[in-house]
Amino acid sequence: MSPSSDVDATTSKNLRGKYAIVGIGETTYTRGSSRTTRSMATWAIRNAMQDAGLTAQDVDGMLSYSGNDSVFSTFVAGDLGIRLNFYMDVHGGGSSTEALIGIATGVIEAGLCKTVAIFRSMNGYSQVRIGGTGARSAVPINGDAIHSRAYGWQAAGQMFAPTFMRHMYDYGTKPEQVAMVKVTHSEHASRNPKAYYKQKVTVEDVLNSRIIVKPLHLLDCCVETDNGTCVIVTSIERARDLRHRPAVILACAGRVCKPRIDMHYQHGPISTVAGFYAKDILWKNSGVGPEDIDVTGSYDAFTFTTMLQLEDYGFCKKGDGGHYVSDGTIRLGGKRPNNTSGGHLCEGYTHGMNMVIENVRHLRDEIDDHCPVGPDGKRRHTYDYGPGGGCRALKKVELTANLGWAMPGTGSSMVMRRG
Repeated sequence: MSPSSDVDATTSKNLRGKYAIVGIGETTYTRGSSRTTRSMATWAIRNAMQDAGLTAQDVDGMLSYSGNDSVFSTFVAGDLGIRLNFYMDVHGGGSSTEALIGIATGVIEAGLCKTVAIFRSMNGYSQVRIGGTGARSAVPINGDAIHSRAYGWQAAGQMFAPTFMRHMYDYGTKPEQVAMVKVTHSEHASRNPKAYYKQKVTVEDVLNSRIIVKPLHLLDCCVETDNGTCVIVTSIERARDLRHRPAVILACAGRVCKPRIDMHYQHGPISTVAGFYAKDILWKNSGVGPEDIDVTGSYDAFTFTTMLQLEDYGFCKKGDGGHYVSDGTIRLGGKRPNNTSGGHLCEGYTHGMNMVIENVRHLRDEIDDHCPVGPDGKRRHTYDYGPGGGCRALKKVELTANLGWAMPGTGSSMVMRRG
């Protein structure tokens, strides 16, 4: 029995469907924002409040996360005229989004506040870059860096490469199979007016791009951008009085980890990631399974991270991930499209927030693509996913799953349904 199988899901079942995402907000996805992270945070949160139809007096909780490159909630709240009854700023990256949404539902349930804005603000290209090459690249060697940098593992790709290589060794996964993740997400991004990279690429483009660290080519790696993003969570009762159809939260699994996370490769199988454990919490608490999900948002810091998560959350059998991501399943028009905005590989790097925002839009039927807008201001989606089409909307999305990732040893996830 896996450790996560022992989790008592009674409380989570009681919370199922009681909370919803009611507001979403973004800045532009750019390089060289010429803004502070404080400025971008206020921009994104204000957009989310306007999206939901909320005023500063309606928001009394705030959560954020950073990797030494963001801003404190109290500063942003003051800028927006918000007085907080609860706030928390945590250190973290890709496993934070779904975890903080889960925390938001818990603190509202506990009566600590009523409505929570969750934001991420980062100058991820012009200031603090993940690989340590930005304008603010000088960081002390402490914490887990003491273990990793001694082996030359400074950037995420260097640290994750052994897991990717082991999967290729264990299951015969081919680089050209995994390259289809980039190809697919680039097709999706070409239909997204907000995406930083809109150019479609081919498998040959990916494989011919230079090697960064084996087996990762340049185009296997995500785009680095400057941006701010926000989602707002409140009770389903309050959600019904707001501007949009709510995206109802069925379950979250937050920052689930493998038995070892500091040196996760010391606990096998190396090619198994934290989603293997998180899935037992996610599917039990949500009351649905992977076969019920219409669209996924699987973290794509690299093409391989998407494949590994889809596999370990049970969307396909272990070892079949290469086939799953290359057989058309995750494309628009496929059985279960993934990262329809272009994700981190093409739209922008947000540590998971943009993938949640995209799935909220699906549940609202409010995807912003290149389809024409009618006199009533609503898009007339064609659902044409052919080479010349500009639509990325999906018909009648009922259930979505977001699969967050920090590293092979840590992950988070969430299931939402149409309100």
